[in-house]
Amino acid sequence: MSYPFFFTWTAQQNAKPLDIRGGEGAWFDTADGARWLDMGSLVFQASLGHGNRRMVHAIKAQAERLALSYPSAVYPEKVALAEKLLAHAPPGFSKVFFTLGGSDATENAIKIARLASGRHKLISRYRSYHGATMGAVSLGGDYRRPPVEPGLAGVVHVDDFAFMARGEKGAKPQSQIPSILELEGPSTVAAVFLESVVGANGALIPPPGYLEEVRAACDAHGVLLVMDEVLAGFGRTGKWFGFEHWPGVVPDLITCGKAITAGYGTLGAVLVHERVARVFETKVLHAGLTFYAHPLAVAAGLEALTIYEEEKLIERAAGLETKLHAGLEGLRAAFPEVVRENRVLGLFSGTDLALEQAAWAKFDAALRRENVLVHVRPHVGTLMLSPPLIIGEDELDEGFRRIHRALGEALA
Repeated sequence: MSYPFFFTWTAQQNAKPLDIRGGEGAWFDTADGARWLDMGSLVFQASLGHGNRRMVHAIKAQAERLALSYPSAVYPEKVALAEKLLAHAPPGFSKVFFTLGGSDATENAIKIARLASGRHKLISRYRSYHGATMGAVSLGGDYRRPPVEPGLAGVVHVDDFAFMARGEKGAKPQSQIPSILELEGPSTVAAVFLESVVGANGALIPPPGYLEEVRAACDAHGVLLVMDEVLAGFGRTGKWFGFEHWPGVVPDLITCGKAITAGYGTLGAVLVHERVARVFETKVLHAGLTFYAHPLAVAAGLEALTIYEEEKLIERAAGLETKLHAGLEGLRAAFPEVVRENRVLGLFSGTDLALEQAAWAKFDAALRRENVLVHVRPHVGTLMLSPPLIIGEDELDEGFRRIHRALGEALA
């Protein structure tokens, strides 16, 4: 069937859309009558699952109260959401810049960093993803960047992932960032952009000391550290923000998106530390969006964060880490020649699979027949799970049964 719109990240003839018609909890329904178990939180954003009545009610109530605004307007929910976001940030964060999602949170973090520092270069890592807009994709270090180059000038990529993914246990971190800062001329570098935990490219978890080393290098040269929490933020790793797993590492800016509204609204944010925010008391912040802090999106964000707090879902994600890890280890025990490594933090995981390209295609097709949504990443050889924070333990078990069957079918 042909549709009058583009599908993203694919040649249009290869699109495999799901006709989603509704859902509840960790499950969603498609037009063909199938019921899918969501082990991926859609695109990592649906942390409260599907059909959450509190979220729907909050958006409806906001629409009746105030549905239109403009960028410079002030209204109670806008103030309340900013205050709530800052309350969950480390001490010293004082301002929020609202965006429409994670990609333009990156875009505006770039602007803020360049304007505040008076410098232009940006450092990021290969095997990273910071969004789909031009500046964000320029920072990215995966397959999505080369097809649209030349991109944003001044971006320098480093390769820290051989160590992060395969480094010896207990070995001293060996980031390239300190030496690259020296080589590039640190007085020209505005900021280093890092995902606290690498998201779309394999759930790579930094070793102890790594983020501390990067923070120290930035401090030594007056370079800002921007932590990308678009995917890892709001409980995905069992903390409000992923970088909190490494106490003492406090970024200068934090970018947010996805689960900030649990997927119920199009919203992102840049959280800004006072040491950066104070620059703009007298200097013009050349950044803005027509739908800056749109009331319906803000209402979704405010209610999502309230639910995370009241239902202690961040703590719940941390508690389910053992359950998720056990399921993955069961998969490794069943397929020891294929499952090479499991990485788990909270309700986020990456499992490296030794599969040929044809087997990956068979695995993906088998997962669809099992009606289980996960994230298959053949380009990095990884299966990724990120179920909603509200998922039940029995539903996790059911998800692993379906994944087990699908992998067995792919290997048959």
